[in-house]
Amino acid sequence: MVDNLLSSEELAALTEGVNDGSIAVDTGFNTAARVKKHDLASEDSSLGVNTSSIDMINERFIRTFRLALMEVLRTSPKINPTKVQVVKFGDYLRELKAPLSVNVIRMNPLRGFSTILIDPSVIFSSLDSFFGGFGKGTLGTLSAGRMFTPMEARIINMILDAAFKTLREAWAPILPLDFELVSQEINPQFAQIADENDLVILSRFETETPTQNVGFIDIVHPYVALKPVRELLRSRLQAGDGNEESDKAWRDELELAVGGASLDSRVVLGQIHTTFRAVEAMQPGDILHFKKPELATLQPNGIPAFEVRIGTVGAQVAVQVERAVAPGGK
Repeated sequence: MVDNLLSSEELAALTEGVNDGSIAVDTGFNTAARVKKHDLASEDSSLGVNTSSIDMINERFIRTFRLALMEVLRTSPKINPTKVQVVKFGDYLRELKAPLSVNVIRMNPLRGFSTILIDPSVIFSSLDSFFGGFGKGTLGTLSAGRMFTPMEARIINMILDAAFKTLREAWAPILPLDFELVSQEINPQFAQIADENDLVILSRFETETPTQNVGFIDIVHPYVALKPVRELLRSRLQAGDGNEESDKAWRDELELAVGGASLDSRVVLGQIHTTFRAVEAMQPGDILHFKKPELATLQPNGIPAFEVRIGTVGAQVAVQVERAVAPGGK
């Protein structure tokens, strides 16, 4: 048998010291270690969805959403996306105030439900524009239980249809989605797409009409709904946008729109340097002398663009383009 390390007298002394408090007990283990509490039941956003990929989807969404609104509502407000946030659903709900247009949607084949929230100012300004106004849409004071009228509900559905169409296009390079409207509420507390402590991904789009009427549209996804596709989102981010075909179509549309813009052009044959005093003294019949250049200058919107030769075609005065003017040239 191994001998005891402490004698009976030493053990008795230790016991007496513990009993009278002269020897400290329960001093802990690794008390200097820095620790952080962690709830095993909570979602960890650091290991899941990359929100930068959601930002890219939102950028594609904005490109066509304004055009879609113009087609159906005759209004094209400024729409600025804010940075995507990951927040607790309960914290997000506490910032909202009814009435709002709260639309619960399903994004098949993803699990669960998402929401599209539309600020009443967006609805009322769109309604004003739809009937030929300037998008003022003054709100006044709205009671929390105010229901939307049938005409306002129609405007909401038109906004949703435009959003579904453009969201489908924005998500297409990553995952084909089918959007379905499930229910509509005016109080966000009734749209329980997640528990209060669950994380959600918030995309807010701030809107502003030409009359400076501001509002917002929120798209909220439960964090767990996008986790199954996080690898797809990450791979698209690493490989780039992955939407070259959509970008080319957007560039072509932009080029077509710019190409149809109107420009006031003039042909300048020559210039005379003079003084204000000389101009003030001019009378009808005065002759101004200047050296005629070989070529005139064609100036769209006052910017020298081409050197041209002046002549006639039939009974019309015309110019023939000879060469382009270098940027910054005169």
